[in-house]
Amino acid sequence: MDDYSRFTWTLFLSLKYESFEKFLVLLKKIKKRIGHSLVRLRTNHGKEFENSSFIDYCNENVVDHNFSTPRTPQQNGVVERKNRTPKDMTRTMLVASGLPRSFWPEALNR
Repeated sequence: MDDYSRFTWTLFLSLKYESFEKFLVLLKKIKKRIGHSLVRLRTNHGKEFENSSFIDYCNENVVDHNFSTPRTPQQNGVVERKNRTPKDMTRTMLVASGLPRSFWPEALNR
């Protein structure tokens, strides 16, 4: 999410290791569309963001990569609320489909 405009991009991943490749594709699209480069990246301490690929990219492109404190959604409230909406919609569709909970993604079983 862009902190200034609150514009949000949503990417769906099958596995967490896809995050860096999807990030690079999204970043190219954003650069082409608005003509600005990434200055600061703020993420949680998830393993998909805290790895050598992201560290190397940020060092090579002089991007300030900082992290929110673990288990404190208060620091990331807007993004947490925006994430809740698609999760709730997905959960609703799964309930309506009649699919047993054992087939639901782990993140939606909470």
